[in-house]
Amino acid sequence: MSATRMEGHTAMKIRTWEYFIREAVASLRHNGLMSMASVSTVALSLLILGMFLIMVLNLNNLAVALESQVQISVYLQDNLSDRDMREVGTRITKLPGVTEVTFVTKDEALERFKERLGDQQSLLAALGDTNPLPYSFEVKVDKPERVKQVAQATGQMKGVENAKFGEKVVEQLFTLTKWIRIVGLILIVFLAMAALFIIANTIRITVFARRKEIGIMKYVGATNAFIRWPFLIEGMILGFGGALIAVLLLTKAYGLLAEQVYANLVFLPLIPQYPFLIHMSVLLLVVGTAIGALGSTISLNRFMKV
Repeated sequence: MSATRMEGHTAMKIRTWEYFIREAVASLRHNGLMSMASVSTVALSLLILGMFLIMVLNLNNLAVALESQVQISVYLQDNLSDRDMREVGTRITKLPGVTEVTFVTKDEALERFKERLGDQQSLLAALGDTNPLPYSFEVKVDKPERVKQVAQATGQMKGVENAKFGEKVVEQLFTLTKWIRIVGLILIVFLAMAALFIIANTIRITVFARRKEIGIMKYVGATNAFIRWPFLIEGMILGFGGALIAVLLLTKAYGLLAEQVYANLVFLPLIPQYPFLIHMSVLLLVVGTAIGALGSTISLNRFMKV
């Protein structure tokens, strides 16, 4: 007997959910133009949101790449023997946060200096065979925050003349990357709120047109959940549909952008398409559906108080 009741209860639940879905679909069909306008508006909102998100993430990726390239130049005293220089290198390697230590000879340093001078190499003619540049180590660390700390520690070592890392430039770089992340986050939150506002107002128009029907259903004993679910599903469909269109456009646009960057700007560290686009697509679909559901909930609250 209990099994029969359970089966009946399950069948009733299925029929109820079928009713909710039919009502949501019927509402979308009945308000066809409004639904198309809503999906288009949501798609545009999420497209802009996605574009800003892609831009911010790629700028953040660029910032991380620039930060990882920051290195410390440790210049050695001229009177050091080969053994002393190896000992300095060993001590630097053991410092916390140091990930890479590269020894640079005088000749290598001079060749690099000539490359930087370019057409002005004639300025070195006065030096003759003399090489005034010191032996040095190039040091990389695991976190940008450690650069100053490691530079100070290496600068105090025996046998080290000084340690430099372009402090002012690096600090400006870190400030720039921090603001890129902060402004990007603010823009993403703002655009998400704008998309939520658009969906909420779209659903509110539908709810307003059916306010009398909602009132009658309340008077005859329908629960809030029974009335709410069709509108909730409708909002989720609108949000998902708009997000799907935005995802398709963004995927195509990012693919074209990647082709251009790889062909003309190879040095630019663009985030690889996969699995980045998969993660982005899933995120936008979830956000679009969630915003649709939340927008419906916000719109319904006013009309549920009968």
